[in-house]
Amino acid sequence: MTYRSDAATRARRRTFGVLRLLAAVTGVIALVARFEYGLGFSAFASANFFAYLTVQSNMVAVVANVACGVVALRRASDPWWMPGLRAAVTSFLLVAGIVFALLASQAAERGYRLDVPWSDQILHYWLPAYLLLDWLFAPGERRVSWRIMAVVVGYPVGWGLVTLVRGPLVGWYPYFFLDPAQVSGFGEFALFSLAALALFALIAALLILEGRFHPLRRLESAIGMLRLSRAGTAPGTRPRRRWPRPRRAPRTAGPPRR
Repeated sequence: MTYRSDAATRARRRTFGVLRLLAAVTGVIALVARFEYGLGFSAFASANFFAYLTVQSNMVAVVANVACGVVALRRASDPWWMPGLRAAVTSFLLVAGIVFALLASQAAERGYRLDVPWSDQILHYWLPAYLLLDWLFAPGERRVSWRIMAVVVGYPVGWGLVTLVRGPLVGWYPYFFLDPAQVSGFGEFALFSLAALALFALIAALLILEGRFHPLRRLESAIGMLRLSRAGTAPGTRPRRRWPRPRRAPRTAGPPRR
């Protein structure tokens, strides 16, 4: 049973290793396609394209998927840095997808145009969804220290400060709530900013808790126990084998007693 379990785990690691490499290739294709799509607009600036937090997060995700994919294909266990990297990148892309969906729904009310080409759909929806499934179902270590929260929340804070300094110099902001001309005042800016940071913290906290308590693995284990109990066996035990009782030899009539 142990041999079969180890073989199945190795097969799953190889499968997710290949999927991670495919996700990295898909991310590169989507980023290039999105850049070429932007070149069709006269107001497009190459430097501004790389200033988007979503673009930066997807670029990091490409590197992370390549690294984690190679590890899954070549090693039987994950190195110490891998769970934290996966948790941080998954948090970044999940938040990017949620925020993009909210911005897309608010575009008409804000009076600006927000197109969603197929490349944006991959970067904001499909790749975040894959990373979540990878986190939940890929074999390997998922226990992450709470210190990773400093990275997940600290990077957007640093990015936001740089964006606020750069915005007046280039006359452009990646998101409307960072532009003083598109918000009612500091209160609305602070509300959106704190909500975004809270979302980063919430997603990271949920991933950390899931990695520590493994609710899906416990559910799978409970389902397996239920199936075994219905089959009449328990894990780690063998059904008792009933051996036929040996037949006694028939008694032969002895000499008569005197």
